[in-house]
Amino acid sequence: MIRALAKSIREYRRDAILTPFFVTLEVILECMIPLIMAQLIDQMTGEAMTPIIRYGLALLAMALASLFCGAMSGRYAATAACGFAKNLRQDLYFKVQDFAFADIDRFSTSSLVTRMTTDVTNVQMAYQMLIRIAVRTPLMLIFSVVMSLTINAKMALIFLVMVPLVGAALFTISGTVRPIFKRIFKKYDALNASVQENVAGIRVVKSFVRENYEIEKFGKAAEEVRSDFTNAEKILAFNQPTMMFAIYMAMLLVSYFGSRMIINTVSTELSTGELSSLLTYGIQILASMMMLSMLFVMASMAQESAARIAEVLKHESSLTSPTDGATEVADGSIVFEHVSFKYRAEGKKDALSDINLSIPSGATVGIIGGTGSSKTTLIQLIPRLYDVTEGCVKVGGKDVREYDLETLRSQVAVVLQKNVLFSGTIRENLRWGDKTASDEEIERVCRLAQADEFVQQFPEKYDTYIERGGTNVSGGQKQRLCIARALLKKPKILILDDSTSAVDTKTDSLIRRAFREEIPETTKIIIAQRVSSVEDADIILVMDGGRIVEQGTSEELLAAGGIYREVYDSQTRSKEAV
Repeated sequence: MIRALAKSIREYRRDAILTPFFVTLEVILECMIPLIMAQLIDQMTGEAMTPIIRYGLALLAMALASLFCGAMSGRYAATAACGFAKNLRQDLYFKVQDFAFADIDRFSTSSLVTRMTTDVTNVQMAYQMLIRIAVRTPLMLIFSVVMSLTINAKMALIFLVMVPLVGAALFTISGTVRPIFKRIFKKYDALNASVQENVAGIRVVKSFVRENYEIEKFGKAAEEVRSDFTNAEKILAFNQPTMMFAIYMAMLLVSYFGSRMIINTVSTELSTGELSSLLTYGIQILASMMMLSMLFVMASMAQESAARIAEVLKHESSLTSPTDGATEVADGSIVFEHVSFKYRAEGKKDALSDINLSIPSGATVGIIGGTGSSKTTLIQLIPRLYDVTEGCVKVGGKDVREYDLETLRSQVAVVLQKNVLFSGTIRENLRWGDKTASDEEIERVCRLAQADEFVQQFPEKYDTYIERGGTNVSGGQKQRLCIARALLKKPKILILDDSTSAVDTKTDSLIRRAFREEIPETTKIIIAQRVSSVEDADIILVMDGGRIVEQGTSEELLAAGGIYREVYDSQTRSKEAV
């Protein structure tokens, strides 16, 4: 875990090294000051000012030097921690970009968001404490105890006895709260999932007047987090009184026995200045223990966060490019050879079963089937968004697993039913397909996708700003823009996954006609619910239960009188009734 996280330090390693260096100097100076102070007190005899001035100037110089070292250690610690957190978020984000869909499903979106935000913040705070306080605390303990022993070994025994007792108490408290924090972070994931789901579906929530239900659901999740945090804080609350009791008890014992020693030995074994130094060292020792308790609290929270972050960083994507993957796709031909697929290896039922299919390059293929018939699952295997469980999928004559992933996916454009537009202008969104595309190319693909007409009606035309998620355009307009974006890739294979469901039949027909006339060499796969969207396809596939149950042209399937004929007759009667 530590090795995985340490890779994110990188250019901030220098700051991480300089922090403990200045902390060490600061501790040495702070531990020297009580010794000089003892000399100053013992020199206050009223006979001369020269020793007092000399020791006073020495104390001032050491205090200023200590202040400088403390400020520098704080500065470097802040730089190192913030830089580490920045790199950690970047590394997590870059890692997630390489994840396959199966990996995203495994972690869940809400959990990944929590790891990049709350967990990274916890690790950042713990890292800053680690390179500063975790260095300062043991050094201060060791130096203060050593200095106390040099002054008076008998008095130092009080500190030596107190330190392990307090340390044991802190360790017990820390061990008790750690499982609670582990449980809390899982509930954080659930809380974020609730927020994400609610915000994404806010229109549905409002249309069904379910605001109160969602508020209650969120309230329950928030209450569970509050309850666990409260229990953890109740336990951690023992830190402060435990430390204060130890400090006051140590001061009381040192003051009592030290005063008796001074009186009984007439300051021969212990002077007034040395007693003052012992009290100062005692405060430093126990203040260090107080810092240690804070470190334990932060470490308890950060340990689980660090483990969750490391889990993502160490996870290897289930889909990777081969070392010497093919970098050229010959054509848009597609072949499925005895393909079976399940989303989880331990799953009992296949999502696809023994699929055999051959699609020549440039053909138009229509796919229809009921909900859950695995239409989308079938097309996701072509750009290798998932890997087959059995058999193989070939594109351009090669198994998709032999291609460099970027090469394969650059030649397969997929337009999903749930289209996504990003915040930015229409032009910027379209250039996701080709960042170097000219304005003429953008307008051409928009004409093919029947999008140019409505874009020209906007005051800013292609510079019209699209809100996040495309909320300021209609569903049909969003679909057409996404089709245009896919066309801009100039793919060898174009897949439309029910991506014309929000456009009228006339526009749908115009889009398909443009495809036939303008991109005849591109293999086109159209998943649709409307028979009219696929009836002129070269091949029509009817899917049911993860299998291809019918295959042929529209005329052949109508003549066969199967599922396709039933759907066709049902939709035709519906039109006639209207």
